[in-house]
Amino acid sequence: MSVSMTMPILIVDDYNTMIRIMRNLLRQLGFTNIDEANDGAAALAKMRNKEYALVISDSHMSPMTGVEFLQRVRAEERIAKTPFVMVANDNSEGAEAQGASTFIVKPFSAQALKSTLVPVIGAF
Repeated sequence: MSVSMTMPILIVDDYNTMIRIMRNLLRQLGFTNIDEANDGAAALAKMRNKEYALVISDSHMSPMTGVEFLQRVRAEERIAKTPFVMVANDNSEGAEAQGASTFIVKPFSAQALKSTLVPVIGAF
């Protein structure tokens, strides 16, 4: 299966600078169809209206944490299988145990992001 560089990706973070950094890293990797949300509730609304091929979410957000957002995504049948990468501050967050496809620890480079994404979405 080949990865489409135009597949829709949703970045979720309550920190605008991190959204900008993540968007730039994804663009460096060649992705062009990138949406964003500043919290879990807004992200859920977007996911209910548009099918995303990948969600990349910060684990530490408010008012809904990344783990709470992930649990809500996994609880909704239509979006439950969406590949989900959790952005963590450390390795101890247990993102995969919570249902994330994988996780990546801040800070990270475009190459580290690519290495994280390939097992989730395929080679690109």
